[in-house]
Amino acid sequence: MTTDFTVRPARPADARHLAEMRWTFKQADHEGQSPLLARLLEEAEHWIRDRLSDGQWLAWVAETGGGICGHVFLCLVERMPDPYSDNTPVGYVTNFYVTPSQRNKGAGSALLEVLKQHSRSAGFDTLIVWPSQRSSPLWQRSGFQPPEELLELPLDT
Repeated sequence: MTTDFTVRPARPADARHLAEMRWTFKQADHEGQSPLLARLLEEAEHWIRDRLSDGQWLAWVAETGGGICGHVFLCLVERMPDPYSDNTPVGYVTNFYVTPSQRNKGAGSALLEVLKQHSRSAGFDTLIVWPSQRSSPLWQRSGFQPPEELLELPLDT
């Protein structure tokens, strides 16, 4: 494992590169399927730039050789005030990716560690993620566990 990388907060100026990386890894998840034409890269770039600019989402990037080689995103999920229990926020973790050439070198672990440190210091109650079948072991190695109380209602009709 090498540590020839740095981890830093993502900036709005990173939006184009982050959008390109997202398209790359989503296409790998959907091999052989054509993407929707309406889902242009520019749409993702604007979405990412807007959310990083207004602080609605946070993200961290791993860099090596002057370029971004990995990222992870975090969204605050507020909870309603409650007179009988804590209403600390929950963090929704998504868009975690490390380029294939940099995998198993520590960048992913470093990204997740920065994310967890930030979340603890910000007072988050819990971090949640919807893992793919392939990524579930990675999340569990990082301390994520199946929920005891979560229920889900898929709304696709």
